[in-house]
Amino acid sequence: MNQRLVIKIGSNVLTREDGKLDVTRMSALVDQVAWLRREGYEVILVSSGAVACGRRELTVEHELDSVEQRQLFSAVGQVKLVGLYYDLFREYGIHVGQVLTMKENFEPGEQYQNQQACMAVMLENDVLPIVNENDTVSVTELMFTDNDELSGLIAQMMQADTLILLSNIDGIYNGHPDDPHSEIIRTVAPNTDLSQYIKAEKSAFGRGGMHSKYTTAQKVQQAGIRVVIANGERGNILIDLMENKEVTPHTEFQPCN
Repeated sequence: MNQRLVIKIGSNVLTREDGKLDVTRMSALVDQVAWLRREGYEVILVSSGAVACGRRELTVEHELDSVEQRQLFSAVGQVKLVGLYYDLFREYGIHVGQVLTMKENFEPGEQYQNQQACMAVMLENDVLPIVNENDTVSVTELMFTDNDELSGLIAQMMQADTLILLSNIDGIYNGHPDDPHSEIIRTVAPNTDLSQYIKAEKSAFGRGGMHSKYTTAQKVQQAGIRVVIANGERGNILIDLMENKEVTPHTEFQPCN
């Protein structure tokens, strides 16, 4: 059976300094996903970037509150984002399908089974699922904490072998990432407490941060799935993780048996 990967691409990876979508980086990541598929990996993509895409597309003349901005920009941006993925993957002859989901779809029952069956049939027919939260309807208590949480739930639902969380830093450090004396923590055995190294700060454009990635990684690790936190801004990061794991900076959570 093929190795199944869930790859989460965070907002800070796909967003430029001005808050708009970085199409060049998106294209480079698509190239790498196409390589993974050629190598026989099954891939499910959990992609942020809809709000950044909408912000790039639309100029609003009047003041909007945070919920209105999120709903408006994600509604406009989701169409553009998936259209870009469609065009980029089509160059490789790869079909993509969109899955928009909400937290309630992960409660046990019919919605959970329907979502699981939908992604299973996509994979069986060589379609790449691109998953995102349905930001136009998911507000306040209906929301996932962020796409880290969503990707962890997808990895468990689809019994992935590995969850890869792409951020804008290389992994978890034993000090502040900017401190030259800090070192990356390469492997994390089950039931290891790293909370002393984690700050609860959020990312610039997304809702998550390293605290969120750490929480997700722990839960997914306990479910018997390997988790990798790595820097999506590094060239060829996905290929390097598969081919040159020993030299590529990252933090790996080893799965519980």
